[in-house]
Amino acid sequence: MAVSSKQAHACVVLVVLCIAARTAAAWGRIDDRLEVNWGRGSHGTVSADGQVISLSLDRNSGSGFRSRDTYLYARIDLQIKLAPGNSAGTVTTCYFLSEGSWANHDEIDLEFLGNSTGEPYTLHTNVYINGTGSKEQQFHLWFDPTADFHTYSIVWTPLHLLVLVDGTPIRELKNHADRGVAYPSWQRMRLYGSLWNAEDWATQGGRVKTDWSLAPFVAQYRNFTATTSSPGAGGGYYDQELDATAQQAMKWARDKYMVYNYCADSARFPYGSPPECYMP
Repeated sequence: MAVSSKQAHACVVLVVLCIAARTAAAWGRIDDRLEVNWGRGSHGTVSADGQVISLSLDRNSGSGFRSRDTYLYARIDLQIKLAPGNSAGTVTTCYFLSEGSWANHDEIDLEFLGNSTGEPYTLHTNVYINGTGSKEQQFHLWFDPTADFHTYSIVWTPLHLLVLVDGTPIRELKNHADRGVAYPSWQRMRLYGSLWNAEDWATQGGRVKTDWSLAPFVAQYRNFTATTSSPGAGGGYYDQELDATAQQAMKWARDKYMVYNYCADSARFPYGSPPECYMP
């Protein structure tokens, strides 16, 4: 039986709609797994279909969310669309943070530092272990992170910590606890996200301040997943080291887009970089 172009178009539209509906169902509601815990209602909102968390910042308040679950080793993937235009002074975040004593806290940071119009966002990464950080690495991105959603991932296993951008690894911190280098391995952590004002330091060392006439600044988050497994269980990511292709991709990202590396900061570490910087 012949099918008209109009009928074919209708079938294509129906298939696309079905796929979209199935995808949304697979993700579920984002607020089943993440809860707005700062600025709820006024500055932190969930879309009517439950798929997107929007965080906003103005002179009165920022906003944020946290995961309902805590994790001891996990992979998290989260799509983020950053505030466009002149976002100087703003910081958009996605990070793991342990609960309990702040003096001994663990933290894995992804912070997107806003900038003047036409200047790139800086992705600031850091790791705190037992309350001690000073492991900063910063990157510019190879795309406009305000034009669309992009996937940012933290992989935290007994083997290593990885940060990935759209599946490309940009940072690895290996577990060298057996050689006396601290590694986050015993405190459960919760995922957080936030949008807040840090104009005293965030943009060009604080030289460029927030232009509040442009407020509210809005960042959006969607498609959150958290994957957990058990070492040696098979089929997971716990036993996986970076293969040659992934190592080459990370080298490309670091060679072209890394703008600060604590391991290379001789002024900050005049007597030698921290020991993990030399360990393979």
